[in-house]
Formats: sequence, C-alpha cells, structure tokens
Amino acid sequence: MRFAKAEELLKLAFAMQASTEGVALSDIEEMFDVTRRTAMRMRDAVARVFPQMDEMVGENHIKRWHIPAAVTNRHINLLPDELASLDVAVKKFTSDGMQLHARHLQALAAKVKSLQRTDHSRRLETDLEAMIEAEGLAARPGPRPKIMLEHMHTLREAIKACHIVELKYRPKGKKVAEPKRVCPYGFLYGHRHYLVGGGAEKGREDSHYLFSLSQIEAVTVTLDSFCRCKDFNLQDFAEQSFGVWMEKPQEVVWKFTPKAASAARDFVFHPSQKIEEKKDGSLIVRFKAGGLLEMAWHVLTWGDQVEVIKPKGLKAMLKGKRPKWKGLP
Repeated sequence: MRFAKAEELLKLAFAMQASTEGVALSDIEEMFDVTRRTAMRMRDAVARVFPQMDEMVGENHIKRWHIPAAVTNRHINLLPDELASLDVAVKKFTSDGMQLHARHLQALAAKVKSLQRTDHSRRLETDLEAMIEAEGLAARPGPRPKIMLEHMHTLREAIKACHIVELKYRPKGKKVAEPKRVCPYGFLYGHRHYLVGGGAEKGREDSHYLFSLSQIEAVTVTLDSFCRCKDFNLQDFAEQSFGVWMEKPQEVVWKFTPKAASAARDFVFHPSQKIEEKKDGSLIVRFKAGGLLEMAWHVLTWGDQVEVIKPKGLKAMLKGKRPKWKGLP
C-alpha cells in the first residue's frame, strides 16, 4: 500500500511542518493521488510517529494538521537532483532576463544547504558537481529584455504595501519618458516582461494596463495607498491573451494536418484550449484569446501544416506568408 511507504509519510510530515495553515485531507488526496480513506490512514500514521502534530480548524470549518517547526528537521537530507534542479532554474531565470528571481533562488539554495550536516554536505557537493556538469541549458534565442534590478525591488515593495508609484515611462517609439501614476498589481513574464498596473486616477481604478519593465526609467513610491480591485485576478488577466499583448479575446480555431497533429498534441497552446481529433488524423484546437500578432508569430513556426479557421484577422495576416513546414526540432 502506498501509505505504508516511509518516504511518502516523511513527505507528508514535511508538508505539515512547512505549511503554517496546516494540511487538510483534501490536500493529502491531491498531493499523493489517493482516496479520502487512504488520506486518513496516512494522516494517522504520521500522527503516531510525530505526536507533536496539532489539529486546527480553518476556513469553512475544515480540519487541518500542522507539525511545529524544527520537529522533522533532523530527518531532512537534500538530494543532488533537487539542488541541480535549483541550479537549472537559476540559469533559466538568468537566460530569460529575470535576474532578480535568479538571485533570490541562489540565496535560497545557499540557506537550504546550510541546514545540512557537515558530513552529508560534503558528499552532497561532490554529487552536485557531477549533476551540474551533466545538465545544460540551451541558450534562449533572440534578444532578452534589459531590466534595472533596483526598479524590480522598488516595485515589489510597492506591490506588497499597496502603494501608488510614479513612473518615468518611455512609451514605444518615443525618446522622452512621460510621468505615469500607477497602482502596481504584479508582473507578467514572457518574451518581454511587464508591470501590470491599475489606473490611479479617479474613475479609472478598475482599468488595468501593461508597462514594459525595460521602458521604465525611474520608479518612486508615493505615500498614497490604494485598494486592490477584489475582482482582479492576475492569472485570469493573463489568460485573456495568447501572449502578453492585451486585446479583446476572440474565438480561435486552428486545424493541424495529420502530419503535424502528433507534434501539436504535445503543446498546450492556451489554458482554455479544447482539442478535437478528426477521423482523417487531423487535429482541431479551439480557445479564446487576444494577441493576434503573437499568434501569427507562433503559427508561422508550423508553416503550411496548420489552417487558421478563426479569427479572420489572423487568417488575413498570414495570407501568402506560410513557409513549408520542416517539422519541429
């Protein structure tokens, strides 16, 4: 039985210690893909090993369980594979122009390694060097955005404190920066990185705009605070578009030929997509999003092996510009 495995029971104990809110039975079901009955058995098994476990009642009267800090620490040993994954993530962040995240992840890795026993740490470093040598990261093609790290630090503090910021922002095609007063909500990362900002003027509080981080020349945090729009969700906002360019969402329908269908099945083109398999082996993908230019860039990588059925605007953009498809690398 899966619940009898010591490794999974330890993982559950670590999760119970890591979560300040505690772990509910539904969390255990999701983490380990088990039934409610098995989740109860796993919880009880951890409770027998760690009697320090606390039972709490959270929102909606749901019971949750938490193990106090430091109870399981002596059982934690890092694996080389885990730290190697951190190293790959640091390289990926750096490659994508997200240096602030890279620095934070490097600091986290150093703190985590410092918790290890000296003898285990020595063995870990040797294995880690071998893992890092065996894993590389392909260079990100094309240019990467240039972002001032101090701007990221300042904007993050303003986002956490809900303070309005004043930007010196240089719009595309202009040489002189313009003053912008913005309620900072969060960041969107893509081929370019953006600040998502709400309108700070009266009557425009519910409007949200994108500001390219590379075009921000200065950031000043004001003493004026703002209330976040309760109906705003960053993920929902991002999913309105195929990329990061905000346009009115449209119905999108692409039909991949039988030759390209198997490759297309390996992609998630959009979180809202629905796939239809046709008898002739072709594949139809449907979703709703804006950002026609970014869609056009992507569709061109499939050459003549995808037919744009909708929207008409995208179909017109690609007319006569379809190279012969040579397959994905």
